[in-house]
Amino acid sequence: MSGAAGAVARSSFELGDLATAVAARLRRWRDEEVGERLWRRDHRLWSETPVAEIEDRLGWLDLPRTMVPLVDELEALAADARSEGLETVVLLGMGGSSLGAEMLQAALGDSQRLRVADSTHPEAVQALADSLDPQASVFVVSSKSGTTVETDSLLRFFWEWLERRVERPARQWVAVTDPGSMLGAAARERGFRRLFDAPADVGGRYSVLGPFGLVPAALGGLPVRPLLESAGAMARRCGPAAAVEDNPGLVLAALLGEAALAGRATLQLAATPPADCFSPWLEQLMAESTGKSGLGILPVPAEPLESAGAAEKAVLVAMGSAPPEVDQAPRARIRIAAAAELGGEIFRWQVAVAMASAVLGVHPFNQPDVQLAKKLAQQAVSGQVGAEPPPVSAVADADLASWLGSPAGYCSVQAFLAPRSATDERLERLRRALGRGSGLAATAGYGPRFLHSTGQLHKGGPPDGRFLQLVDRPARDIEIPGTGLSFGRLLRAQADGDAAALAQRGRRLLRIDLGGTPDDELDRLVARVEAA
Repeated sequence: MSGAAGAVARSSFELGDLATAVAARLRRWRDEEVGERLWRRDHRLWSETPVAEIEDRLGWLDLPRTMVPLVDELEALAADARSEGLETVVLLGMGGSSLGAEMLQAALGDSQRLRVADSTHPEAVQALADSLDPQASVFVVSSKSGTTVETDSLLRFFWEWLERRVERPARQWVAVTDPGSMLGAAARERGFRRLFDAPADVGGRYSVLGPFGLVPAALGGLPVRPLLESAGAMARRCGPAAAVEDNPGLVLAALLGEAALAGRATLQLAATPPADCFSPWLEQLMAESTGKSGLGILPVPAEPLESAGAAEKAVLVAMGSAPPEVDQAPRARIRIAAAAELGGEIFRWQVAVAMASAVLGVHPFNQPDVQLAKKLAQQAVSGQVGAEPPPVSAVADADLASWLGSPAGYCSVQAFLAPRSATDERLERLRRALGRGSGLAATAGYGPRFLHSTGQLHKGGPPDGRFLQLVDRPARDIEIPGTGLSFGRLLRAQADGDAAALAQRGRRLLRIDLGGTPDDELDRLVARVEAA
């Protein structure tokens, strides 16, 4: 990997009709000493009264500095694991516990060395297990709370799976969690190879530059030191002594925030390598931070542009070693000369999203509507009254015409299906068809993965979303050891719980059951949408 130590990406802005509003916002922030107050952890940037989830969620500001002493330890752990033949890293984690590490591995290393387990679909769980060499796999289980149901279920399954195949399974397990969590207690009790306590004052989606991102990155063979050097350089440029107009994070925040206030609440991301893997991580950071109180910024793919919503409703960000040339304003162009500069971009975007949230007047560090979906999913598992979801139709019976014709600001496909490359392609065709047919921004994501990402914006953000939930009927189910549940039952409960939460929020929802032949039925669905 080339590039100077501590290098940061170069950026430029074309503000168009937002130039006056952005300049006024930066002057106001300069007069109010916002740059200094951010580093003082001043809760009044987001709330007049003290809020625990603000005051104890700003530790990410210090990670580029405080994580440096951990690098030698991580490099030694990775070397020891490789010396024992542990070449494949299996990461069990959801949302902020996995998206950042997945991004780093895709950008800086061999993506096949990191396998992310964040699906509870029984076919996905079994396919991952069948693909692994038990003698060559090291499992990293990551959960801030230590109680995330998907992560706990996957831990139970893969612990038993490995225990039946190797003599010393605990030597192949590493845990990352907050101090004092149930996961930490379990790791000590079972004798895991290592337990990393992550800083408790860092929220999940802001944690990639801490142990949640760095531990799997190091085990996956990535050079984490240059990432932290780049992040440290960006932290200094965004530091308390920096002039507001020269602060890369605050300038981007002003653009995003003022654009949203002006009705441009869609962020189109056009990316080339090494930033082409940036989108899923940014999607969570942006959507889960801003999507509440009926507000929010929706991140969408920018290609093809005609499928991502009208230009007058969007801001375009072009990123990469050769950022795409697009004649659209307002826009930002970020040129990344070396992959390690993603460390700086991670920090810039964390500042930008936190402060864009301040412009919107929303709290960027909580996720109240994620908790609602979890509660309703638990009710669905237990059969409690009050969690009744909307009905499910077959493709042939689905009232697509009514759903497609309903007023909306964006479309979202929620696929509670087994992630596979062929399904990826079908969902992308469906997303693009919905965008072309409606002229709206369109997104697609796998469940339950999106529940820990865009799910907050779906339920807590602008009320004009239109949602298409897809479920299937797996031919084979898998029991979750020690729970009395199966992965199939858990997955369906999560789909039912999210559907009930969307219904409670008055969102326009269509649910389609693809049955036992999801590939064929998904092809039929795509054809119907393309012909509409």
